[in-house]
Amino acid sequence: MSVRTVKAKSLTRLGLVVGLAATAAVVAAPTASAESYNGCAWPRVCFYLTDANWNSAAPTAAFQDVTTSYQNLGSRSRGADWVVNSRNDDRAYLRYIRNSTGATEYLCLPPNYHVHFSSEFTVTGVRIDTAADC
Repeated sequence: MSVRTVKAKSLTRLGLVVGLAATAAVVAAPTASAESYNGCAWPRVCFYLTDANWNSAAPTAAFQDVTTSYQNLGSRSRGADWVVNSRNDDRAYLRYIRNSTGATEYLCLPPNYHVHFSSEFTVTGVRIDTAADC
């Protein structure tokens, strides 16, 4: 199992490797300002605790403030299965724990991308940054 990021554009899938110890496949959300993707309204970073929340396009938490440090996730976002970055120009850094080792690791989620965390990982924090590239 691995952390999987996905970018969906015109219903096609692209594969990229993200600079992590885990393998990642990346797919982007539709790109257009003031749109949403899977219930995540622009310009937010949305969390979906379960696959059922993801499948019903019902985020359980959302963040939109640019910060200089990580925001710790609460009960409606910590350990989320899915995260969407609906922002058009800002990347989101996600902090997570590799459950098998307890190691803290980081993932940069580009604008208009989403990521799936398997049960091997627990997402614990988010930091939104004004640069678009990871």
